Amino acid sequence: MPRASVLLALAIAAAVTAAALPIERAGVGWLIGGAASIVALAVTKTRASWRQAAWALATIALLGVGTVRAADWLFVLCVLAAVVTGAFSLGDPREVRAMLAALVLPPAAALRALPWVRAGLRARFAGRPGLPTRVLAVTAVSVSLLLVFGALFSSADAAFADLVDRFVPVVDDGAIARVLVLFPILFATLAGAAFILIAPPTVERPTETTARFAFRRLDWAIPVALLDLLFLAFVAVQATVLFGGSRHVLDPGGPTFADYARGGFWQLLAVTALTLVVLAVAGRWAPKAGRADRATIRLLLGALAVLALVVVASATHRMNVYEQAYGYTRLRVFVTAVELGLGALFVAVLVAGLKLRGAWLPRAALAIATGGLLALAILNPDRFIADRNVDRYESTGRIDLSYLSTLSADAVPALDRLTGDDRACALWRIARKLDAAPDDWRSANTARHEARTLLARDPAGDCAVIR
Repeated sequence: MPRASVLLALAIAAAVTAAALPIERAGVGWLIGGAASIVALAVTKTRASWRQAAWALATIALLGVGTVRAADWLFVLCVLAAVVTGAFSLGDPREVRAMLAALVLPPAAALRALPWVRAGLRARFAGRPGLPTRVLAVTAVSVSLLLVFGALFSSADAAFADLVDRFVPVVDDGAIARVLVLFPILFATLAGAAFILIAPPTVERPTETTARFAFRRLDWAIPVALLDLLFLAFVAVQATVLFGGSRHVLDPGGPTFADYARGGFWQLLAVTALTLVVLAVAGRWAPKAGRADRATIRLLLGALAVLALVVVASATHRMNVYEQAYGYTRLRVFVTAVELGLGALFVAVLVAGLKLRGAWLPRAALAIATGGLLALAILNPDRFIADRNVDRYESTGRIDLSYLSTLSADAVPALDRLTGDDRACALWRIARKLDAAPDDWRSANTARHEARTLLARDPAGDCAVIR
């Protein structure tokens, strides 16, 4: 594709993103801007691997979460993950070294792309000295005609004026400043990404001048076997602690629910780190030439991963007991999601151990994290938290209305199940935020729209005493 067409596509994508991006809140603008950027980059690459396409689709899906969910904390995590998946869609890195490089290449390539941009502009206007003037003239005339006739139509019909107010953003000093700042940043970033796609860099392996170090079988097998026995002893001796649940916690002298849950989670993190480190060391330096070597790797590392899965199940159970006793919160739901994601990672470790090939594990870890975030968005965590706490209130009479009132608009349909002053105290803060920050088309969000519709039909009212 000619350079001029590439630059035009990038400029349009940057302009759409700068104009549509609602920085202050999640909304459809993030989806529009992300999709426009992906499409602009796609025109620079005639062929792409299925992995690159998958990472690009994952990026759009992550940015699209802001269209349907109002929870800011969830959307921030999705945007951070979209930065990583978007970087991976440029080059499909397969090794850890290339994956790390993919995260820093787009900003660095923006500087390298400046000469390419200048050459493209020169090629576009070469031999056509009057073209820039004509482009500016056509743009000015078009904008003037739209403004004049749009203003006349708006003054002639109230319905058309309302339509214009909905879809034309307010042009004030803040909007102009945002476009002036975002456009050059976005254009430079997209130009750097396009430069990577057209001339992908290579991340070469370092030249090995000496023979690779390798363990002998007993060198690594003895400590790993002892570690397996330690894990087995821990799981066997602590069976009651791991799976005793509420009965163990409520026994005289037993730990509190908080200690019970936190202990399980930190055990999980420690076991995860240990298992991954052991796998990495064994995968790189354990001998695999003979059948006995490969069988030893599968047996010892597989046993370690299976025992780690037991601890994952224990930690998940502990957190469930904690939630049943004290209610659901964002942190507790997120911790449970992390535990389940680490469990999926251990399954991937087992598969890698059986195949004796672990180069794909870093990409699998990112895929698990991306899939986990999208699954969390489908779950709708704020509404899930509100639903579970309302259920708990109906069965126990205990509820933390002060905390529930800090949830996002996602929780409004669940909190609407409450009645009287309980409903008012759970919804008043959410209703105030919705009234204070109306949405335009850029920040359109289905969850906030549903919440506003519900509260318009049955207002939250005043909270007398919050508890």
